[in-house]
Amino acid sequence: MAVKFVIIGGGPAGNTAATYAARLGAEVTLVERDVVGGAAHLWDCIPSKTMIATGGAMSFSRRIEGMGLSHQDARLDLEVQRARIAEIEHHLQSQVTQLLSSQGVRMISGSARLAGPHQVVADTDTESIELDADAILLATGSRPRIPDWAQPDGTRVLTTRQAYPPPEMPEHLVVIGSGVTGVEFVHMFTSFGAKVTLIVSRQQVLPAKDPEVAAALEDELLRRGVRLFKGARAERIDITDSVEVHCDDGRVAKGSHALLAIGSIPNTDGLGLEAAGIVTDGGYVPINHHCQSNLAHVYAAGDVSGKLPLSSVASMQGRKIAEHVMGIHSREHRHIDYEKAASAIFTEPEIADVGLAEADAFASGRKIRVTKVPYAAAAKAMINDDTGGFVKIISDPATGVVLGGSIVGRHAAELISVLALAVTANLKVTDIVESCLAHPTLSEALAEAAE
Repeated sequence: MAVKFVIIGGGPAGNTAATYAARLGAEVTLVERDVVGGAAHLWDCIPSKTMIATGGAMSFSRRIEGMGLSHQDARLDLEVQRARIAEIEHHLQSQVTQLLSSQGVRMISGSARLAGPHQVVADTDTESIELDADAILLATGSRPRIPDWAQPDGTRVLTTRQAYPPPEMPEHLVVIGSGVTGVEFVHMFTSFGAKVTLIVSRQQVLPAKDPEVAAALEDELLRRGVRLFKGARAERIDITDSVEVHCDDGRVAKGSHALLAIGSIPNTDGLGLEAAGIVTDGGYVPINHHCQSNLAHVYAAGDVSGKLPLSSVASMQGRKIAEHVMGIHSREHRHIDYEKAASAIFTEPEIADVGLAEADAFASGRKIRVTKVPYAAAAKAMINDDTGGFVKIISDPATGVVLGGSIVGRHAAELISVLALAVTANLKVTDIVESCLAHPTLSEALAEAAE
């Protein structure tokens, strides 16, 4: 008899788990209340990167004279941008839906809750469907966090999902939050020509990143005229003729609009987890290396698992869960090493990193070898008239094994895949050096840094 596998949530974790499990012979039912493909993915990640790509094109148009071209003044059309985002979202959603359908996955549009350890109830617009399950995956994602002191109105005070694109282009945007999402919005709107003030609660933007990397981004933000309120926490928003963001140190940031980019919270309320006996921690579902909750047959993946909130990680979790549900883990099975997951920030300059960070190594007293070269070492950077940035590689001084790395500059998100492979496969710096890379390319800077 086929394994009955019920998945709650159709984002990267849920749809990947559904596809793989169905291919392996499971009887899969997927319940999704918003959008197959994932709300956080299709309503956050994809539209933000679409707008960033447009902003990047506008920024490039302003400096094309360095490449022997006359300047052209590009202008943003919000309606065209809105239609472009909708088209991309629809295309991606259709692809996911067609793939699930082709694998025989039963899809139910509605909300789901656990009625017991092995029972799931799916509530649609017309009926309640009772589902028995041998295995259950919780992959319900997250939503933007809104503090008590802020009341987004969707017009002047926006959440991230209300700004893809915004109802109108801000003249002066106050961004609250300097993590990955916050700095991407700063980059996006300055590219569109808006003035931006950024509220930075710590003493550097991107507080979780390498200080040298954060400093490179700060330099670019200042060059763009961004005003930084460092060491300040927003605690009140007043709307008058302008939008005033009051900080705990007495400073007030004034603008035409404000944007909340202060993290997310997991969508686990209303799932019936407590009644089913599933342990939670701050709304998240703690998991082991197999992505199992405290109940062995109930798994969690994606944002609700409390691990790295990345679509790539969620997809990997989904695949691993499908294998575990179907018993594939009994053969050689590599667990997810979250410390070796590559991540990227789509600002200008682009930022990407993977593995051990230099600051963390020094903090723990671990001996490392750090090699760094500027982008200007690659001829392609000069050809692109974009030499800002660097490649930094962290390796073990005794063995030469690549432990991590950071890249700042054009196409960093693409180039980091080389270092991610090296970190995951325990390759040595000599493996990079001895690879015959194409010329002229930016990837040559990786070989230079590995020397």
